[in-house]
Amino acid sequence: MEEISTRELRANLAKYLAAAEAGEQVIILRDGTPAAALVPLSVVEAVDDAEDELLAREAAARLVDGTATVGMAEVLADIFETRR
Repeated sequence: MEEISTRELRANLAKYLAAAEAGEQVIILRDGTPAAALVPLSVVEAVDDAEDELLAREAAARLVDGTATVGMAEVLADIFETRR
């Protein structure tokens, strides 16, 4: 996994986007400290899918054991509250 500065990223963005599309991961450093990562979209999608699966399993387990659940309206309200 390559590490690059923000200056290098700005100077060669197209190169690093092409690398990510080709499956490479790049760590972006700010003042020498890892600040972000440029990864293939497939990695992000896999993480999202895994998170969705985990949440679905947790919900199914709560339905089985009778733990209280919340409705979609409450979930959406929480999501939009945290984005403000």
